[in-house]
Amino acid sequence: MRRGADLELVERCRPYAELLPGVFFSHVTAARLHGIPLPYGLQQEPVIHLSRDRGLAMPRRKYVAGHRLELDPGELTMVSSLPVTSLPRTLLDLAAQLPTDDLVVMGDWMISEHHRNFGTRRIAQVPLKDLRPYAEAKAGARGLRNLRSAIELMRVGVDSPQETRVRLELHRAGLPEFTPNTLIADAAGNPAVWVDLGCREYRTCIEYDGAHHLDPGQQSRDNGRDARTAELGWRQVKLNSYDMAQGPSWVVGKVRHALVQGGYQP
Repeated sequence: MRRGADLELVERCRPYAELLPGVFFSHVTAARLHGIPLPYGLQQEPVIHLSRDRGLAMPRRKYVAGHRLELDPGELTMVSSLPVTSLPRTLLDLAAQLPTDDLVVMGDWMISEHHRNFGTRRIAQVPLKDLRPYAEAKAGARGLRNLRSAIELMRVGVDSPQETRVRLELHRAGLPEFTPNTLIADAAGNPAVWVDLGCREYRTCIEYDGAHHLDPGQQSRDNGRDARTAELGWRQVKLNSYDMAQGPSWVVGKVRHALVQGGYQP
């Protein structure tokens, strides 16, 4: 099973696949089966999205949202033995109903890859170089303009949805570009610290601390990382769920202040 897939949802879906010929799972249900990060409300959506090819009867059942979709080769895959629209196709289908920011969060998750000097290497589930031509080839599809706009905002290397949302808020505010998963090297050029988001021009970085940063062991490691970052001459902005709840102006203000200290002139 794909990492992050909803086990309860898999069991809810299985009878439909067994009893209804020619159906496959799409839209929000496909995203949840793939484990794609979604807005909270959609993570709890009670209906199942079932699709059939165009020309076949639309699935009609209680608690089912039926669709007719014409899929190209490669747009159907298997997740936990269930037929599910592929990652790019799922992104395209949701582009007609979701805001651009949500699509960027989903896309950043799909294209994320990195190879650091610690931890497990992350390989993109859909390389960005493949996602761009996929969108270019879908002329006339609903939501295509939204998807193409989202692809232009996607960046490789993001590790969490909140990192994406922070980066988008800074982008809209017109601040300098922050690169995901930035390496800060020591004087000898050796890897010293990896930060969530970094702006080399003004030696400013951002760390987003999720709930796991409350663990005492993680806090100790964070303290060491923070001290090393400061030793290397970088200004660090730490953000968490409280900061995000205060709204974009709060987050942008904190980051802008650090950038100004690094020489940035708004």
